[in-house]
Amino acid sequence: MASSYPGSSTKLTLGDGTTYAYVCIPPSIPRKPTFLLLHGFPSSSYEWRHQIPFLSFLGYGVIAPDLLGYGNSDAPGELEAYEFKRMANHLAEILAYEKLEKVIGVGHDWGSGLLSRFNTWHSDKLLAAVWVATGYAEPGTEPMDIDAINAFTTDRFGHPAMGYWKLFDKPEAGRILDEKPERITSILYPPSPELWKENLGPVGALEKWLNSDNILPSLPGWLGDEEFKKHNKIMKIKGYHGPCNWYKSAIANIDAVHHMGLPEERKYVTVPALLVVPTDDTFFPPEILMMGSQWYRNLRVEEISAAHWAQLEAPDKLNELLASFTKGLESPCVSDCEI
Repeated sequence: MASSYPGSSTKLTLGDGTTYAYVCIPPSIPRKPTFLLLHGFPSSSYEWRHQIPFLSFLGYGVIAPDLLGYGNSDAPGELEAYEFKRMANHLAEILAYEKLEKVIGVGHDWGSGLLSRFNTWHSDKLLAAVWVATGYAEPGTEPMDIDAINAFTTDRFGHPAMGYWKLFDKPEAGRILDEKPERITSILYPPSPELWKENLGPVGALEKWLNSDNILPSLPGWLGDEEFKKHNKIMKIKGYHGPCNWYKSAIANIDAVHHMGLPEERKYVTVPALLVVPTDDTFFPPEILMMGSQWYRNLRVEEISAAHWAQLEAPDKLNELLASFTKGLESPCVSDCEI
């Protein structure tokens, strides 16, 4: 979470009353651009702990928010608060406050979904964009059909991929996950991505995992015991109700009203884009990520030897890709982060 970075964290209450906490590090080299790092589920700005010091060391600026529902930011209970257009507008307001005209957006997991909608509504604020492990999602107008997606992935890859979404869509989902913090973290950050096929993908499998008395698997080599504990401590601050609302929002597609009649050009990514494709992600294999390649006008694709948590599993490689992709890009202005 943002407060994990003493001296570089700040809080801002926006025009609609929502408060965000975020890491704010200004560029140390003139004209170096700023990265906007958007984490996914279930996480916080702490998920970028390997990227923030690296990018800062190279002279780049960093804005890394605890997104809505997480860490030191607000966690409203109502579903409507998690409308993606609303959250994209929040990001734009933070950037305006920090006097940042353009940033390099980087999204992972649900952060990739939010980056997609930031591209829809505020593409003028993007210098470039990076999607990690989860690709660009074009703005749709229909609710999400989880059963159809599971049928597709079963036919194509031999296993369902989104059964756990059914649990997250239940009204009591947050309470259920709050009661089993170690068990939910152990399966979401597994020692082997193969565990997801049996314990996340099928409908009802996650409930069985959470209610099991089986000994938890060992931690992966890229997640230390203290990091595991800190993650759970961060998630305990606001709980899982808000984070599960990201799923509920997407399943119901509460943003659909904003997407109807959207000009065709607004659906595309026109800035330079990098898609980081993990080779070992069981739910988002390369074939899935490349299905949306037609929406990028200027795309570079790079594979990375990792599963879903590329920024944790292969931080050096991801850092190298971020640095090489953005080399030569200049910011139109310099940030005045108020720390």
